[in-house]
Amino acid sequence: MKKQPWFERQFPTGLPATLFPVIVERLRGTPARAEERLGRLTAPVLTRRSGNTWSIQENAGHLLDLEPLWLARVEDLLTRRPEMTPADLTNRRTHEANHNATPLATLLRTFRQARAVLVRRLETVDVAALAYTAPHPRLHVPMNLVDHAFFVAEHDDYHLARMTELLAEFGAS
Repeated sequence: MKKQPWFERQFPTGLPATLFPVIVERLRGTPARAEERLGRLTAPVLTRRSGNTWSIQENAGHLLDLEPLWLARVEDLLTRRPEMTPADLTNRRTHEANHNATPLATLLRTFRQARAVLVRRLETVDVAALAYTAPHPRLHVPMNLVDHAFFVAEHDDYHLARMTELLAEFGAS
């Protein structure tokens, strides 16, 4: 089954604070899930592209590339900025990073370290701060910190699912 394209997705907003600990735990687990899924694959499988789309390894690198954006948006919400930091919708950083030339273990280790910073920051948030909303720059809907964390978790899963699609396409699942 083909998944819905990312830029066509809509996301729930106004999620309750009671979901926050579960979503943060999901975010904490993404590096482990990526390591489990990719750790035993060979470089030719990891770096193979399907048409002009990113390879499995480039999808993994993309998760790392967006960590500064996710953290910036957390700070935007915690400091009550009027709008969250916009993303580069061209994904220039990922296109220029040459993630296929970086050992997978390095990408995954660096992603785990960057994600730990995000999770630690989320764990220090006072529950009162979860209610503030700011517009998401692409979706044009108000998001609170719970919504943003959910958005990040969904983005993680979108790319993990893409990696699984590529594995199936390559007969390497």
